[in-house]
Amino acid sequence: MTISASPQSAIPPEDLAALAEELDISLPPTDLWSDEPPLESDFHRDQIDLLIRLLKRYWADRTDFYVTGNLTIYYSEDKIITRNFRGPDFFVVLDTELKERKSWVVWAEDGKYPNVIVEILSKSTAAVDKGAKKELYQNTFRTPEYFWLDPNTLELSGFRLIGGTYQPIEPTDGKLWSEQLGLYLGIAHQRLRFFTPDGALILSAEEAEEQERQRAERLAAKLWELGIDPSQV
Repeated sequence: MTISASPQSAIPPEDLAALAEELDISLPPTDLWSDEPPLESDFHRDQIDLLIRLLKRYWADRTDFYVTGNLTIYYSEDKIITRNFRGPDFFVVLDTELKERKSWVVWAEDGKYPNVIVEILSKSTAAVDKGAKKELYQNTFRTPEYFWLDPNTLELSGFRLIGGTYQPIEPTDGKLWSEQLGLYLGIAHQRLRFFTPDGALILSAEEAEEQERQRAERLAAKLWELGIDPSQV
């Protein structure tokens, strides 16, 4: 007999281990490495990396979340044996410890599943992402919000779990609101990006530095027009 996690379970690992010992039953392993195939394209790699960097930078003062990409989610012992499920391209778990992980092992994480999942479609995965995975995220993971992006058309679709069923998220000015993140998702500079509640693009560190450099150049030019040497200010 084994104990497996469910979306409702929230038994601390130490209590679960004690319970298993008391009942003389075995627990599945928790120290599992991610087991994901290579990403489909440069776009997939760059897009996933961008989303991770943007959210980590925007939430730099928070320690209660986990964000990653192309990482295995172990949610049942069958997954360990069959390897028949590919992890999401990008996902966020809220109300959890911010630390490095080898994989996301549900039964070692208080039964927590992702709050937000993003899949980047490809020719080989689109049917699964729109079908079997959507059903899995809805019925088993019960992930509150699921998005997918078509890299060819940059069309973004989003779904929110309402009454146990995914319902389409209606766009606002071309963007999709994430209640879980408190941010908009939309397209900018040919990539999927995050936007603040008032619609401002969340900048990467490189973009913020470039924006500040341009601001300084404009200020210097204005000072020269006024006959003021910027270096003397």
